[in-house]
Amino acid sequence: MTTNTAAQFSGDVTTYIAAKTLPLARRQLVVYQFGDPATLPKGMGTTYTASRYNRVPLPFAPLAEGVPPIGQTMTLQQVTAQAQQWGDKVTITDVAEMTIKHPLFKKAIELVALQLAETMERNTFVNLMAGGQINYVNSRGSRANLVAGDVVNPHEVNRANAILETLGAPRYMGDEITDMKVEADAGGAKASSNPRKMPHYVAVMHPLVIGDFRENQTVITAWSYSDLNRLYNYEAGEWGGIRFCKSNLVPSWTGFAQIVPTAQAGGGSLTNANYFLIVTGSDSQNQYESAIYQVSTGVNPGANGALQFTTPNVPGFTYSAYIGLTATPFNLGVSAQGPTSGPLQGQATQLPPNTLITLTALGASQVPPAAPTTGITVYPTFIFGRGAYAQVVLDNAKFTYLKEADKSDPLNQLRVVGWKNFYGTLIQNAQFMMRLESTSAFSTAFG
Repeated sequence: MTTNTAAQFSGDVTTYIAAKTLPLARRQLVVYQFGDPATLPKGMGTTYTASRYNRVPLPFAPLAEGVPPIGQTMTLQQVTAQAQQWGDKVTITDVAEMTIKHPLFKKAIELVALQLAETMERNTFVNLMAGGQINYVNSRGSRANLVAGDVVNPHEVNRANAILETLGAPRYMGDEITDMKVEADAGGAKASSNPRKMPHYVAVMHPLVIGDFRENQTVITAWSYSDLNRLYNYEAGEWGGIRFCKSNLVPSWTGFAQIVPTAQAGGGSLTNANYFLIVTGSDSQNQYESAIYQVSTGVNPGANGALQFTTPNVPGFTYSAYIGLTATPFNLGVSAQGPTSGPLQGQATQLPPNTLITLTALGASQVPPAAPTTGITVYPTFIFGRGAYAQVVLDNAKFTYLKEADKSDPLNQLRVVGWKNFYGTLIQNAQFMMRLESTSAFSTAFG
């Protein structure tokens, strides 16, 4: 019996594509909003300077009759930030726009808007890493000493709150502050009796670290009674005078085994000395240096020599190479395999995976992140008070939507969606903020 099957007529089948596109993974944007707003006027360069007159010391002893005091000297303290221009674009051809089912130009507008917001959030985290006040869970003393089980707990939070209060860090909703949030006293109760109006510090945590903190029995009990007292976006709860917000853009660092380079005679300008190598991997989505390889043993390339190594074969990462004459190198290497344009042209960064790299000289001064122990992932928790940092804006974010023909595109074959922003993050007072580093009992792996 002859049977006609569907496979015989596959050429007559129309492929179905749903009109609605699938949702993207969500990014929890939190930390940018806590910076004080500041404006850098146009025509004044790109450096923003803020000044503070420090307190004068208290008098040591009472006045002697008829004898004036010696007096005190006023001291001025200034901090600066450099505004930088950031931006990006998406280019679409007219053919793509005419032949693709979904509206590419509209989708490009949506995607670059997300990219702008996420870039500002990412850059804020990177700048907050400049803060020098750091605690390590269980008093480990350094990132490299953290081990599995060193998770955030109430003791660490109480310690952080006590330190910030001792240093006099101002609190949100405290004295001399304008309430920048919507009216939380909707029920008619007095502000003083509303938990959302109480002075507090703010912590921004990775969701996995929030998971650790939620498992502490004391916190479980406290948060079971405070779920209705949210104040900020993505807030998890309040504990010990600190309100905890979560963000899946908080950076992390994972330690990996060292990569030892090989010496190459000639071909470079390195000297007859031992050079140490640190390789870091940056995820291609957020561009955090999150994979940190241990420092290598010293390798001597000889006079006018070079170093070679192969980048790890890990998809979704690009790599940077730091070299120096000590076990704490603070220079990128110089490599022809680095970027061919831009401010990092010729530097050993944005290197592709599974590629043989040649380092010929010391390059730009730049310090790699400290490496955790191999196999350990470390997460920072940022805790700060009001006035710790500011967002300095020279020029507000601007979007461009180019769809018409011009001299560079006379046949109107291209459509371009882009954005740019000119701003910087200013650390106003490093004593008003701190970083708590820990591991986590959780990971992103299922099963």
